Amino acid sequence: MATKLEAKRLGYLGRNSTLLGNGVVRTVIDDQGGMVPEFSISRGRGGVNAHWLPEFRDNSGRPWSKAEHERYWKVKLLYHIAGDFPCCPTFGGDCVVDGVSIPPHGWTANEEWKVEGLGAEGEGAFVLSSLKSPEPGLPLSWRKCDLMFAGQSGYYSVLRVRNEGMKPLSINLARHNTLGSPFLQAGCRISLAAERFKVATPGGEFDETGRLLLGAEFTDLKSVPLRDGGKVDVGLVPGMIGFTDLVTGAISPKLGLGWSCVVNPVLGLAYICFFPGEAGLPAGEVALGFNDLWLQYGGRTFTPWSLNEGGNDHTFCLGTENSVGAYANGLAYSLANPELLGRPTTLSVPAGGERKLVYGTALVELDKELLAQGISSIEAEEGALVLKGGKAFQRARLDGSFAQARRFEAGKR
Repeated sequence: MATKLEAKRLGYLGRNSTLLGNGVVRTVIDDQGGMVPEFSISRGRGGVNAHWLPEFRDNSGRPWSKAEHERYWKVKLLYHIAGDFPCCPTFGGDCVVDGVSIPPHGWTANEEWKVEGLGAEGEGAFVLSSLKSPEPGLPLSWRKCDLMFAGQSGYYSVLRVRNEGMKPLSINLARHNTLGSPFLQAGCRISLAAERFKVATPGGEFDETGRLLLGAEFTDLKSVPLRDGGKVDVGLVPGMIGFTDLVTGAISPKLGLGWSCVVNPVLGLAYICFFPGEAGLPAGEVALGFNDLWLQYGGRTFTPWSLNEGGNDHTFCLGTENSVGAYANGLAYSLANPELLGRPTTLSVPAGGERKLVYGTALVELDKELLAQGISSIEAEEGALVLKGGKAFQRARLDGSFAQARRFEAGKR
């Protein structure tokens, strides 16, 4: 198996970006919003990209213009959204906190990250980038190291959030992993680390788009109440059905690993997000407390999801997002609702201090036996993730303990 490491700058769909590759997988990270429009695994003469690339995404290379673009795209975020990206200091829609206006999913998802260095050396390929809050009322800064290692089918991100102010700040923090075609298909199976779940409550963006009973609580993805009666298995991707919903799940603080997984049984691939759990968490690090499923299977009859106001939603994607936040309702809502399903919806960054999130995303070729049984749990070992389902299990060569990623990032500071 080829393991050639590479890190290079390139123009990608009208944007300045960085490519990281190791011959097994490759990923592209845009400067704009830290978007990751491509995460692909080698197949034959090409590869399979798991990440969502919206049909409505503008790839002209022209910068966002409110006067020119707002009527169709509504907000800057939707002009360039794709794949995976960091959300901070808010997770969800725009809001105002302490007189400061914060855009949807925060400045990390909207502003231009400054690339400070990149390379392919030793065990890894990496790119370093940074960003500062444009609002002095929320004096935050971010430093991000995106990296991958030789022979592993994943990429990692170490994100440091620093408070430059004189008082503690409460924030949201998330990764917005979003899957699309050709990986995402009807028949894909979803499994999560969370054990308690809740559908988004009334009064939000899913009131008019969804089929799930608003505010319903449940413990099994296979049995979720519908608004019109009956139940449905949301762990099975149905294809385009004309509805969009959001489900959040609380991850137990007793777990040492948080994770989410989507299996494509036709391709024999698992898309896995994984991150440190609260049990055994190193000081100063963040454990994301929620799995969030954005079930975008139609139902948004307005642009840019549809081609015209009142038209048919043509957007098929699945968000396997992981967060510290209340649903996707934004920081102001989280501050007013500090707990959800027994887990905190914000985290505090001390004055003059920082918090760190270590995060991994992988594509794994599954053994036939595990593929047949499905993945029901994932555990971490030094140098591996252990994927389990029924009696079958499989070890995937990944940095399951995050020791390698922590060490590599610390050496680049």
